[in-house]
Amino acid sequence: MELNKENIQQLEQRYRTAFVNSLAGFRQVVLVGSKSAAGHENLAIFNSLIHLGANPALLGLISRPDTVPRDTLQNILETKEYTLNYVQAAQFEKAHQTSARYEKEVSEFEQVGLEPLYQFGCYAPFVANAVVKIGMKLEATIPIPQNGTLLIIGSITHVALDDSLVGPDGYVDLAAAEVLISQGLDAYFV
Repeated sequence: MELNKENIQQLEQRYRTAFVNSLAGFRQVVLVGSKSAAGHENLAIFNSLIHLGANPALLGLISRPDTVPRDTLQNILETKEYTLNYVQAAQFEKAHQTSARYEKEVSEFEQVGLEPLYQFGCYAPFVANAVVKIGMKLEATIPIPQNGTLLIIGSITHVALDDSLVGPDGYVDLAAAEVLISQGLDAYFV
């Protein structure tokens, strides 16, 4: 197959979305925990986590265009806090189900059977059995005008993971923890 920019744009929408999304290859899956100012818990799957720097420790996420309600994005903008949670591959069905559309007042934690955990003084909930838990503080958002997405930039406020996953050089062995990774919109791997 050989396609140019015009050919890609002419592909049927769902086909094009799956094609381009899976071209990016394997990506880390994170469950983003957030809580609205009104106290409604939210949990959403993202596969767009990006390392932005180590000094200060910054991570980025890409949020889809807000042409429909995006509770996670709204909660992050309101409260300036959120969590990143790495779950094991065995939980892929629960993780994927967080992408379903729920009313703002409905907790995805309850709907998919994952337990919220509050620790480190974070306003946003963590996933209790996540193998890596990262507390985040919103630092900036950068609109991407070409497609209406938004880069969410956050600083790491807390990290919790088993000591056995961290090597003497600081390398975090996520493979040893069997964390969930994805390719495309709904293909999951260890």
